[in-house]
Amino acid sequence: MFIVSPDIERYIQNLTESMSFDNDILLQMEDYAKQINFPIVGRQVGVLLYIFTKLKKPKLVVEMGSGYGYSAYWFAKALDDGKVVLIDFQQKNIDMAKQYFEKAGLLDKAEFRVGDALEIAKEYKNIDILFLDLEKIKYFEAIKVMEENLSKDGLVIADNVLWYGNVVLEETDRKTKAIKDFNEYMFRSGKFVSQIVPLRDGVLIGLRI
Repeated sequence: MFIVSPDIERYIQNLTESMSFDNDILLQMEDYAKQINFPIVGRQVGVLLYIFTKLKKPKLVVEMGSGYGYSAYWFAKALDDGKVVLIDFQQKNIDMAKQYFEKAGLLDKAEFRVGDALEIAKEYKNIDILFLDLEKIKYFEAIKVMEENLSKDGLVIADNVLWYGNVVLEETDRKTKAIKDFNEYMFRSGKFVSQIVPLRDGVLIGLRI
């Protein structure tokens, strides 16, 4: 399902693909996602992550739900002096991420962890960018656990926050309800200034205040 019209989606995608970002490696990662139907953030959101990283100049980025490293690639590529922590519960995903990062010459900008993202992420303090792309049912729990581990003006970036448009439905399943609870907290808690970018499946950006 497209959040924006399919024509607009294609227009943005075509513009995004016209920029050069180590296309060989990106195409390998994107082709693999197509082959196994793996849900990556896609190049449109990837460029958004790159831009925020360049502007924020973080020392520490922590990803909760890294898959095989596609989103982390964009963070690492934009880092001037810092690291991105990749966390995934599958060893095979992290092993593949290491391979891609080695090809891209980005190993020195990354730390690779395998296990429960909620438990591992708690080990890190003064997080400048926290990226949420773990199980959707855990989004609300994740921000409640991690908000005090953010730096003073840390950013929270969360993918899939419009959940195929299901967030506007009155009757929802557990995943949709968890995402709605997360969104409402990010807007109404008074702890963040937040906005949702309706790009692909919706990206929430929240600035800790």
